[in-house]
Amino acid sequence: MIKVGITQGDINGIGYEVILKTLADSRFLELCTPIVYGSAKVAAYHRKALDMEPVNFNIVTHASQVIDGQNNLINCIDEEVKVEIGHITDQVGDAAYAALERAVADLSEGLIDVLVTAPINKHTMQSAEFNFPGHTEYLQARLGNDEDKALMIMLNDTLRVALVTGHMPISQVPASLTQELILEKLQIFEHSLRHDFGIRKPRIAILSLNPHSGENGMLGDEENNIIIPAISEAKKNGSLCFGPYAADGFFGTEHFRKFDGVLAMYHDQGLAPFKALAMENGVNYTAGLSYVRTSPDHGTAYDIAGKGLASEESFRQAVYTALDIYRNRISDDEAHASPLRRQYIDKSGDREVLDLTGGDDE
Repeated sequence: MIKVGITQGDINGIGYEVILKTLADSRFLELCTPIVYGSAKVAAYHRKALDMEPVNFNIVTHASQVIDGQNNLINCIDEEVKVEIGHITDQVGDAAYAALERAVADLSEGLIDVLVTAPINKHTMQSAEFNFPGHTEYLQARLGNDEDKALMIMLNDTLRVALVTGHMPISQVPASLTQELILEKLQIFEHSLRHDFGIRKPRIAILSLNPHSGENGMLGDEENNIIIPAISEAKKNGSLCFGPYAADGFFGTEHFRKFDGVLAMYHDQGLAPFKALAMENGVNYTAGLSYVRTSPDHGTAYDIAGKGLASEESFRQAVYTALDIYRNRISDDEAHASPLRRQYIDKSGDREVLDLTGGDDE
C-alpha cells in the first residue's frame, strides 16, 4: 500500500478541516495508507469545532509504526500549542514547519512514498530554519540537487500550467527571463509530462511576456529577443512547443485545450486563469524532483476556518494526483529498465538479427 505523508499546515486555517473531511471516507483506506504529521490534540480540537463524527487515528511516534488499513498520525509538535482558528499567531509557523520538516525527512529516508502538504502561511513560516517564499523553493533546497530542479505545475483533468519564474516580485520578472531559463523549465516540464503523466509526445504552449505578444516590439522586445529564440532552439531539439501566445486570448478562447501543458512566464499570468478555471479541483505539483509532492491549490482561508464551509475536493485531488504520479513513475521506469534491442533484416540473407548497438532509449 502506498504510504501518503500529509502535513497539517497552518493549524489555524482550513488544513485540518480538509484533511479530516477527506479521511472521514473509509473507502480512502482502500487506496493508500495516510500518515498525518501534526498533533492528535489539534486534530481533535478541529473535529469538535466542526462538529464532525470522529475520525479514528492510529497514534504513533515514528513512521515505521504505521498500520496499513488505518489512518495514522505522528505527533511531531508541542501538544500544548494553542489553536486560535481563523487567526494569525506566532505559534502557527513553528507548528507548520515542525510537521513539514519531519515529513520531508521521512520522505527522503523512504519511510513514506509521497507527500501531500496542507496550506501554510508563508509569512508566519519565516524563520532561521525556513527562509523560503514557499514549499517549492524549500523542497528544492531540501530534496533537490544540481540535476533535479523543482518546477511548480498547477493542474487538473484538463489543464496543466508550469511557470518559468515563480515566487518573485513582478518587477524582477523581465530581467530574470533568459533563453537558457526558458529552455531549462521547458525541459523539466516536458520530462514530467512524459514520466509523471504518461504523455509520450507532449504538446506544450508557451505564453508571451508582454500584451499581444509584444506587437512585434512595440510593447516589449522579450518575445523577439528571448522567447521566440528559445522556442526555435527547443524545436531543433525535438520538442513539440508552440507560441508565444498572448495569455488573454489563449485562455479566453480555451485554446489551452489543444495542448498537454502550458508554460507561463510568471506566477499570476499562469495561476490567475488556472484558479479561475479550476479552483475547486486544482492541484499544485512540485515536478522535477526525485520525490512526489502535491498540495491543494488554495491557501489557509482564515475567513472560513472552523465554519465547516471548506471544500475538501482540491485536497482529495492532491492525494489522487500524488498516487497517480507515483504509479506512473514506476510504470515508466519499468518500461525503460530493459528496452528491447532493435531488430533489422539482413538483406543479404533475409534473416532477422539483433542490433547489438542497444535499445531505444528515447
